[in-house]
Amino acid sequence: MPAATRHLQSWPEGVPRHLTLPEQSIHDNLARTAARHPHRVALLFHGAQLSYSELLHQVEALAGFLQSVGISRGDRVLLYMQNSPQFVIGYYAILRADAVVIPVNPMNRHAELEHLARDTGARVALAGSELVDHVTPLVGAGDLDHVIAAAYADMAHPARDIPLPAPLDSMSDAQVGGPGLIRWSDALTAGHIPAPHGVGPDDLAVIPYSSGTTGQPKGCMHSHRTVMVTALGSVVWNPIDQNSVNLATLPLFHVTGMQASMNGPIMVGGAIVLMTRWDRATAAALIERHAVTRWRSISTMAIDLVNDPDFDSYDLSSLEAIGGGGAAMPDAIAKRLRDMTGLDYIEGYGLSETMAATHINPVTAPRRQCLGIPVFDVDSRIVSTDDGRELDPGEVGEIVTRAPQVFLGYWNRPAETAQAFVEIDGQPFFRTGDLGYCDEAGYFYMVDRVKRMINAAGFKVWPAEVEALMHHNPDIAEVCVIGAQDPRRGETVKAYVVPTGAARDTVSETEIIAWCRAEMATYKCPRAVTFVDSLPKSGAGKVLWRQLAEAERAAAGN
Repeated sequence: MPAATRHLQSWPEGVPRHLTLPEQSIHDNLARTAARHPHRVALLFHGAQLSYSELLHQVEALAGFLQSVGISRGDRVLLYMQNSPQFVIGYYAILRADAVVIPVNPMNRHAELEHLARDTGARVALAGSELVDHVTPLVGAGDLDHVIAAAYADMAHPARDIPLPAPLDSMSDAQVGGPGLIRWSDALTAGHIPAPHGVGPDDLAVIPYSSGTTGQPKGCMHSHRTVMVTALGSVVWNPIDQNSVNLATLPLFHVTGMQASMNGPIMVGGAIVLMTRWDRATAAALIERHAVTRWRSISTMAIDLVNDPDFDSYDLSSLEAIGGGGAAMPDAIAKRLRDMTGLDYIEGYGLSETMAATHINPVTAPRRQCLGIPVFDVDSRIVSTDDGRELDPGEVGEIVTRAPQVFLGYWNRPAETAQAFVEIDGQPFFRTGDLGYCDEAGYFYMVDRVKRMINAAGFKVWPAEVEALMHHNPDIAEVCVIGAQDPRRGETVKAYVVPTGAARDTVSETEIIAWCRAEMATYKCPRAVTFVDSLPKSGAGKVLWRQLAEAERAAAGN
């Protein structure tokens, strides 16, 4: 069976194979939803709620202000905030002003912000008030003209019983002041009306920055059309409508959270329950309080929730769909979630370059630790990393993809854009940099990142595989596997382990290694185990394995 169509034999019944996209901007999705459902709740945030008509009104007001300070069609604007009503308003206001959103990880600091401002040419930033100290030096240096600062607590209910994470709960934009700083409330009440919306499907909409596996992060250019593909796809593959209640725990600056937890729900008129920062007990309380029906997460969040000693007492009965991506879901965690909710955790796969998912498991036939099958109009292949030839089912190679959601290229980096594509059958395919294989039924499986492989005495070890196996150990809550230098083997396998609460004071390195030797091939087993209280993670919740690897190399060098 041809590789391009192999997955169609596993296509879920009742789901169309092709998406017909509306010829409009992403902002138009909000405008049309507000026209259809003006009084429906759009956002729920710490006791407060905002209807779709109120959301659109604030978006229009901020868009008008942005244009009043010089923002025009195609200009880039930094959006430097944690999950909050202001993030959603700011995102859609930038688009309404015909400008381009530059979503910024709120963990970024001065040097990273300086790179983003200079690389994009942005002159204005929207920032959380807790972050202004990191971004205002760019005003003084001439890299930015204005910073519009928002305090998230200003949009929470005064009598909220669930406080925002410290110190956010006590902050107000009334405390904001200084050169180049503009209060969010002043921007919204300034009374500026935006010019008619002028952009269309093929104008730039969002430039998320890749994680920067080599050198500085690169901006992935996405048009309104490429964003529309996965926003619409997310609500068609696992259908939702205006009655859905969506818990937004994934950071909205990240493409998966942006699409599955914000743009998709807004397209259909669903409600969004916003969490500024991940906390498992708060997430469980919000699911129960608001009868949340849909939760998209990263596997590390699900692992954290399941490892809560109070997990069995939580009421998650309202959930109708759970799933996510970023890393494979350990089988033991998926089973516990299914026992609690009756739901399969639906795994998917995508990148910043593809504006979220290119592969998702069929809801009716999901597989664990599986990327899923290529979704609407996606053609994915496996090619050899040695000579680029297309591989047969079961053979491991690089995942390459041709799809309508593939980015337009890296911002101002034509050479790196060219290197990111390979030609197959006369068509350009994006090189994901991920190793995997496809089976006879068209399901794709991740093996690891191309550059993450450990070469242990000539044996190829894929850390993601070892991590998945180690998650079966009941004493392990989280684990990250890296390559460590070894004078005889060149590299050897090392594991950083977060033990479960019950095992924290009892489990030993020897016991973990012995368990691994009984469960997997010897060459895959960690030769060293370091116990840690937590693993370093990105703002999107992904484990920063490279940070651990670099620290390991530095220690070996010393």
